[in-house]
Amino acid sequence: MTTPSVLTREPKKLTIRWRSIIVHGFLILGALVMIYPLLWLASSSLKPANLIFSDLSLWPTKIRLQNYVDGWRGAALPFSSFFLNSFIVSGLAVVGNVFACSMVAYAFARLNFVFKRTLFALMMLTIMLPLHATLIPQYALFYNLGWVNTFLPLTVPKFLAVDSFFIFLMVQFIRGIPRELDEAAVIDGAGPIRIYWSVILPLLTPALVTTAVFSFIWTYEDFLSPLVYLTSMDLYTVPQGLSLLMSSKGASSWGPLLAMSLLSLVPLFVVFFVFQRRLIEGIATSGLKG
Repeated sequence: MTTPSVLTREPKKLTIRWRSIIVHGFLILGALVMIYPLLWLASSSLKPANLIFSDLSLWPTKIRLQNYVDGWRGAALPFSSFFLNSFIVSGLAVVGNVFACSMVAYAFARLNFVFKRTLFALMMLTIMLPLHATLIPQYALFYNLGWVNTFLPLTVPKFLAVDSFFIFLMVQFIRGIPRELDEAAVIDGAGPIRIYWSVILPLLTPALVTTAVFSFIWTYEDFLSPLVYLTSMDLYTVPQGLSLLMSSKGASSWGPLLAMSLLSLVPLFVVFFVFQRRLIEGIATSGLKG
């Protein structure tokens, strides 16, 4: 004979199971909605120009691989030069943000100096400052320095810790590291620089990976800054190369343009999937500590 407790448990299990099915169904539907533009991009990059907007199916009836050849050679320069320029600028931005922002974050989190709280508050205020508000003064400065039409305006500021978001991210992470480690290092005769390099920096790896990934993604896909500072075609980055490809042939270059757009996403996906675990760990840990 079935007891009342068993009868009450079975409806609860069924309710939980149906809730799980409904939740997962909405998640799958949302994932399909989010991934559909990417699937459409991949499909349209293989279609002839007359079928890109007329054929709405994700499986192309006619495959045209020539789109990738035309896109790679469609601009005045091979698209490999645009990829190389983007990797140079993005790589230098990653190195600059990782080291400069980590040093500033260590100073705010561990050292005591005059106007520390005031400077930290001013640094946080710069997060809300839009890029367009400082674009003209920065351009005037770099123009007077003779840096226009070089990679210097895109890379040198990264070595001066101008990204307040990454500084705040690392400050939150460092505040969660026990100070006993610093005190033990001081007893062993270590100074602030040695503590930063030998104690803090190795433990800061999740936040450093998060900074590196976001620095690469944001710099790689940045269109405005290279558009303002770069005038020579041989210095163009990938976003400028895509715009150049579109303007060079007009409406007839949709196939090559979509093909190069898909290829331009490959480095972003590779970086994200390689560092996905560390990226999530860095964001979650920095948000919980403080």
